[in-house]
Amino acid sequence: MATQQAPAPSGRVLDHPDADDIRLEHVLHALSDPMRLRIVCRLATDGGELACSVFDLPVSKSTCTHHFRVLRESGVIQQIYRGTAKMSLLRTEELERLFPGLLDSVLTAAHHQEQRLAGQ
Repeated sequence: MATQQAPAPSGRVLDHPDADDIRLEHVLHALSDPMRLRIVCRLATDGGELACSVFDLPVSKSTCTHHFRVLRESGVIQQIYRGTAKMSLLRTEELERLFPGLLDSVLTAAHHQEQRLAGQ
């Protein structure tokens, strides 16, 4: 069952799955795309809320929107409007409770892959 956040001052509301409705296969699907993995790594590194506009991805704006929506609908991130900015935040604690060690393992593996590919 999806929950909704309280409307932001802009009146816009985004649907997010309840923590108990987050499914492993949806999380793994969301993390399987290189652009979405890049977003998750950046959110993990920065450790707080980031505006979608700070992500410099080599795709169109509509494709960026799609990637953020997949991450939100799978339960990997939470998004909220703050004024005109859509802010994104990893749902780290909920994911750790549901799938212990998964996010840390994926982030560690992504870092090792980045280093390995940079050395080629």
